[in-house]
Parts: sequence; C-alpha cells; structure tokens
Amino acid sequence: MEKLIIATRASDLALWQAYHVKERIERSFPEITVELNEITSKGDKILDKPLALIGGKGHFTKELEDEMLEGNAHLAVHSLKDVPTYIPDGLELCAITKRQDQSDVLLSHTYRNLEELPQGATVGTTSLRRRMQLLEKRPDLKVKELRGNVNTRLRKLKEGQYDAIILAYIGLHRLDLLKDIPFVEKLDFFIPPMGQAALGIEIVSADERVREIAMTLNDNDTFICTKLERDFVSSIGAGCSAPVAVNAEIKGEEITLKAMLGYPDGTNVIHKALTSKVSECDTLGKQLAESMIAEGALDILSKAEEIAFKDEMPERL
Repeated sequence: MEKLIIATRASDLALWQAYHVKERIERSFPEITVELNEITSKGDKILDKPLALIGGKGHFTKELEDEMLEGNAHLAVHSLKDVPTYIPDGLELCAITKRQDQSDVLLSHTYRNLEELPQGATVGTTSLRRRMQLLEKRPDLKVKELRGNVNTRLRKLKEGQYDAIILAYIGLHRLDLLKDIPFVEKLDFFIPPMGQAALGIEIVSADERVREIAMTLNDNDTFICTKLERDFVSSIGAGCSAPVAVNAEIKGEEITLKAMLGYPDGTNVIHKALTSKVSECDTLGKQLAESMIAEGALDILSKAEEIAFKDEMPERL
C-alpha cells in the first residue's frame, strides 16, 4: 500500500483529530502517503434543530461511512462519543486511541463556577445527558439549546446569549481555546457519555493491511472500557443523544462501570454501578443495562424524548 485515505469531518476539531492520526501513521509507516478526504456531514449542516430531532449523532458519521463503502477512503477517524453502536455491514470499529481527559466544563465570562450562577441563569448545551445532570443538581437553572461549531458556541457565550455554557474539555484543549475564557470549571460530578475523549478508528472490514495499520493506534485499556460503555448503550437501546451517561474505569485488576439515566429535566434519575475483575468483565455492560431495565429504565427512556421536545415533532431522516 502506497497511499492511505482518511475520511474526516471538516470541522476544526475533526481535522485536528484526523491530522493527529495521520501523523501517527506516517511515523509508524514512513513508506505510506496519508491523505485526508474532508466531508461536511449532515450534523454539521443542520444547525437550527437539536441533534436528537434530526436522528442523533449518527449524522456525524454516515457520510464518512458512505465514502469508505464507495471506495473513496480506507478508514475514518471519529470522536468515539459520536459513533452509534450500530456499524454498517462491511465496516468495523477496530481500534480506539488512548482516552484523555473526559471532563465536561462549565464556561462563563461572568460567574466563577456553577455554585455562583444565580437562580434562573441561562446555561447552553445541546446534550440531553448534560441537561439531565445539570438540572438534577440545579433545577432552578434555565437550559437553552446551543448549536454550532466550537467557535460559534464560544462567540454566543461572549456575546451574552448565555450566562454559561457546557462543553467537553478535550475539544477546547486540543484547539487551545481555554485561554480566552475567564472562568472554567470542570464538572467532576458529571458522568461522561460513552466514548468521550477517545478516537474511534473505523475501517473497511475486508482490508487486512488497513487493519494492521489501524491496530497500531489502539490502546487496549481504552478499548475494553469503551466496549463496555457501548455494550451498555446498545443493550439498553439508547441512541447517542439520549439522556444517558456511562463510564468505565480500570483501577489495578478491577473495572467499574457506572451509569445514570433519567428525564432531561433532571427528574426520575437512576444511578447504578457494577465492578468486576478486568479478566471477567466481558458481559458487564449488558449486566448493568439489565439491572437498570429491571428498575424501569426503558419506561424512563421512552418518555425522555417527549419531555425534552414536547413542543416539537421529531424529524425522522
């Protein structure tokens, strides 16, 4: 193989991630030329509707997958949290990069932290998961939809459209955007979504040479943790945009998987965690899902979308 083509979204963060993977591959395989196939995804084009109303985060991956299936790219680099648990036939999520800081952060130009936000303050987020966890702790706050790329969201905050906004720390760190924000607080009580702060490397299944290249990017501990997170989400039947948080962490020879789900308004929330030996953890995601289903999780999730968007009809695309 002389040339390898990476499919990537054309956003600033996606390009940072794709170039990061490109550089790693070129260091390991200097004989291979790596090119990027930049695509503006549907999720990046539709900015006037909440993600959950246009089919969730799968709109950030579909066009990249189509490019691979049509032979126009060998692999795709995704933010793993955006990758649905269903992978199309002929493709495979074969490698996961080492996970970095998974924190959600509260950003403000006026208030130092969440505690200082006055009653009724407006907080921007696109995420039902963040909305659920924020309102469980501060039900007095007003949560307002926030779309656009990272720079657009930060501009809206600076213009005063929001008292604070919540974003993932890792994207701001990678793009060196934290230095321009007066007040930044890591929300340590938040549970991340599946796969946050890791990159998913998706390949054409039949291409063994590309598989060999992709596997040099894989971090085994992160692969184990994110597989359990994805197993949980798949078993409980939650889409990428559902108000569900799940995170696995390895400490020594043990792994703990914790999750929460509930209504986006912060009510009817279920918290649960399971721990096992890493060597025996293969079914932990399914076990945790079954345990939460026994406590009424499916009924809660079926009502969550209705509560979140009671004034809008979901658009099925």
